[in-house]
Amino acid sequence: QVQLVESGGGLVQAGGSLRLSCAASGSTFSSAAMGWFRQAPGKEREFVSGISWNGGRTYYADSVKGRFTVSRDNAKNTVYLQMNSLKVEDTAVYYCAAAVGRYFAGPDDEYSYWGQGTQVTVSS
Repeated sequence: QVQLVESGGGLVQAGGSLRLSCAASGSTFSSAAMGWFRQAPGKEREFVSGISWNGGRTYYADSVKGRFTVSRDNAKNTVYLQMNSLKVEDTAVYYCAAAVGRYFAGPDDEYSYWGQGTQVTVSS
């Protein structure tokens, strides 16, 4: 069993930055690929970024490439999403997810566990 808790969301002006954190419980974090997703009101959930279990591989949606950076610290059981140059259209609830036993997981792969989400609101 893995529990994921996101934090770091909030209200920021366009052009600003936020860093999201996702803290995982359990001993399987270091063997889990991690992903970040988001869902805006009235829209489907969207894959944002993924990172392999050792941090050696990362992947970004085109909409955030060059602005967001995913990283992880396996010693702290935490994955991060650094979000820079935020846009109004980045407003959404952001979720982290774990694909236990997978080196890497992308947007179409199955994720075993999900966090509750953290709200990010970008104002103009």
